Parts: sequence; structure tokens; C-alpha cells
Amino acid sequence: MELRQRKNGMGVGSSEVERDDVDKPKKGRSFHLFSSNPDKRWAEIFFLAYSPVWPLLFGGWCLSGWYLKVGDLGNLLVTCLIASPNVLVPLFFCPTKGHVSTLYWFKFEVWIAIFTFVASYFFTDYFFDVLGMIYNFPHLKWNLSAILVGTSNQVVPIMMYVHAWYFFITYHTCSVIFIRAIRTSVLGRIPLMNILSVIFTAWLFSVGEIYGTTLEAIKEQFHYVDMDWALSHGALAYSCYFISSFPMVYNLDEDRLAKWTFRRTVENSFAASMISFILLDIVCQFVITGWHK
Repeated sequence: MELRQRKNGMGVGSSEVERDDVDKPKKGRSFHLFSSNPDKRWAEIFFLAYSPVWPLLFGGWCLSGWYLKVGDLGNLLVTCLIASPNVLVPLFFCPTKGHVSTLYWFKFEVWIAIFTFVASYFFTDYFFDVLGMIYNFPHLKWNLSAILVGTSNQVVPIMMYVHAWYFFITYHTCSVIFIRAIRTSVLGRIPLMNILSVIFTAWLFSVGEIYGTTLEAIKEQFHYVDMDWALSHGALAYSCYFISSFPMVYNLDEDRLAKWTFRRTVENSFAASMISFILLDIVCQFVITGWHK
């Protein structure tokens, strides 16, 4: 405990007792799932709560068949509507006050938006060529894809950028919670376990999405040429997305005394994107070679 003498604006001396550990994270903290940073903890709980909701909305939209009738604009608007609670709820109900660019939920969503754009624009071609995914959106004309990446003639509909954004909000929120659970448990004392926790979550969400895109509600939009290949070799390739993104976004405002600036958030997301790009290409060139056949 440390005593500090402070003077108020009127020049009258006053003493205030402050403990050194009030705002500082303690060494050997007990196991916990959610962040010790209140701003981050609130956002994590909200994103986790909304995660079971958007699959129901997305699945219901696909089962309705209306997506075939409303064209590009209609599909894009519905997709934005499904994604909108991720912005509107924190914007109006986040208890943390301050400029929006300093709040965790906003920085996290910007981080995910940058990573999602790079992944959708560049990495989707690896899905087409390596995982053997087939997109089936003949009713859509608004597309955006990299011109010099991949050998497939398939394109990425604009609406998929928005879908991927809220998918990845859920993936990265869950992964951060899981990684923290490992790091604050007795397993976290073993350095190898921290590495394995990242690898495991990357693999888990890769396999999970591959399975998820074959569900009855959306089977008309997505399928794989060889499901067994996609779940084995393809999941390894897809994991390369998250090997860098999960641990890098984990550090965003994890220490409440060292919050990231907006600039650092943007730079970190681009860095994670580039690392994933390099890792993905190396793995597909030297490790998973069977897709060439």
C-alpha cells in the first residue's frame, strides 16, 4: 500500500490512500473466462449472446427462398440487417463512456472488418481451389474478387463480405474466451499449452464452418467437391486464417491499463492478415499438395 499526497485545485492538501494493485492485473490470477477489462468483458458477453441468434436468422432467410427473388440489393440489405445488432446494440447500450474509437467493441469490429475483407478478397480463392468449395449464387451479379489469385472462375458475392464479418466476430470472440481460459488455468503455466490452445481453436472453427456450410438450410448455396478432403486437408488450410488472427486479436485491450489506439488496431489487423496470407500459401504449396491433382 502506498500513501500519496495530492493537492486539489484550491491548493488545499488532502491525503488519499491508493493501493498499487487497484488497476493492475495480478500475477497468477485465478481462472476466468471473460476479460478483467470491464469494457472488453461487456462486449464479449454481448457478442457471445448474439452468436446463437444470427445463425437462426441466416438459416431462416435461406429456407424462406426469398433470397432468390430480391436480387443483389435485397440480399445485401438483409445481410446488413442480420449483422446490424453487432453495431447498434453496443452503440446505444455499451456502459463504457468515451469516444467510440477508444471503445473495445468498436476497435474489435474494425479489426475483424479489415481481416474479413482481406480474407474474403484474397483467401476465398484458396477455398475454391484447395478445399473444393462451390458457391451457387446464380441470382447475384454484384461480385468482388482478387484478379490474380486462384485458378477458379468463381467469384465472391458482395454480401458474403458482410456475412463473413459477423461470422468472424463470433469465431474470434469465442476463441479469445477459450484462449484466456487456458492461459488463466493451471494449464497456462505450461508454455506449450498456450500454443496448442491457439492451434486447437483454429482447427475447431475451421472444421466447424466446413460442417456448417453443408447444413440443410444452406446446402443450395454451398457444397464441397470432396467433403472428406475438405474436412481433413482443407481444414488444415483454413486453420491458417486463424493461427495468426486468434492470438493477435486476443491482445486487443486485454490489459486495461494499456489500451490500444485506433491506429494500432488497424495496423495489427493488416499484419495478422498478411501473416495468414503467407502461412496459407506456404502450407498449400509445400504441405497440402494433393489439391493440384
